[in-house]
Amino acid sequence: MIQTLIEYDTSKEEKEEKEEKEEMSHVVVGLSGGVDSSTAAWLLKQKGYEVTGMTARVCIDPQAGWEEEEIAAARRVAEFLGIPHLIRDFREDFDREVATRFTEEYLSGRTPNPCIICNREIKWRALLACADEIGAEFVATGHYARIRQLENGRFAAAASATTQKDQTYVLFGLPQEAIARTLMPVGDYTKTEIRRIAEDAGIPSAHTPDSQDICFVSGNDYAAFLDRRVPERMPGEGDYLSADDGRKLGRHRGYVHYTIGQRKGLGIAAGHPLYVSAIRPETNEVVLSDTDVYGSELDCEDLRFMGIASDDLPVGVSRPAVGKVRYAHAGTPCVISRTEENRLHAVFSEPVRAITPGQAAVFYDQDGFILCGGWIS
Repeated sequence: MIQTLIEYDTSKEEKEEKEEKEEMSHVVVGLSGGVDSSTAAWLLKQKGYEVTGMTARVCIDPQAGWEEEEIAAARRVAEFLGIPHLIRDFREDFDREVATRFTEEYLSGRTPNPCIICNREIKWRALLACADEIGAEFVATGHYARIRQLENGRFAAAASATTQKDQTYVLFGLPQEAIARTLMPVGDYTKTEIRRIAEDAGIPSAHTPDSQDICFVSGNDYAAFLDRRVPERMPGEGDYLSADDGRKLGRHRGYVHYTIGQRKGLGIAAGHPLYVSAIRPETNEVVLSDTDVYGSELDCEDLRFMGIASDDLPVGVSRPAVGKVRYAHAGTPCVISRTEENRLHAVFSEPVRAITPGQAAVFYDQDGFILCGGWIS
């Protein structure tokens, strides 16, 4: 584990200056009804902010019945805190920007991370639009991250106080105008501390379970979601192939059911572990390897810059970083190089497991803040 990735702390003087500057400012909090966003709103109110809660409607899957419960929970929290609660409908935007991309990525043999797209294209757009509508200066969420203004003047998401819940990875796509207006008060606490604060304050959501991975997919069954959405494009059974010699090993359910590095749920008896090493959507083939899947380098595209500007990493220039290739990856030292205007190459100091096309590669400075990121190609 890379300790430098999680040990950023704002000095007491910087915190006091920031709090004094923002005293009595108006902030719109993305309120889901869960313990994290609810406690974020409570903490901000305790600091003297004028707080408004906002919940965005995004649910486009009739099989996912969680949203009405979430709205009702958010309303209860707002009533408990004595703050206004606004609801904004972003279902059409969500369907276009998140669900459609999610669908197309899986059908192209890639494994998407819809939360990153949702944060950039839906959540922060909704929060900032609401803030502008009611004249609020700031927006806030219950993410476990901290916002840091760097010496170069740019704003960046920096590692939270807790390794287990750090959520900076899913924030790399936020533009400067969004991150500069964002507050993340729970980033200074562990999950246990946040629940304790909520319990002590009597917040109704203190014991609410953590949300599922893909909020818009019922039961987290993404294949069933795809089948309801585009049944005519779903692949049928196909061949498992050996990575060693290309021979057929058996039949699979359709390539959309698999991801790079997957070991369980393959439905094939080989007498030893097998791992998905490649997915071939054009032929509906899934390649299996006898050994776990590791790689030492990657290319990523559709770059987003946060702690540094695009001009700070010109084409042909390299710099050291700490790279994460998935949400749960602790981070591995690497060297990143800009190879094209919208493309970056990374070489890791040691092999990294399951570098997966469609997932994000996020690169951090040694001090723990996000430099930039992109989508693994």
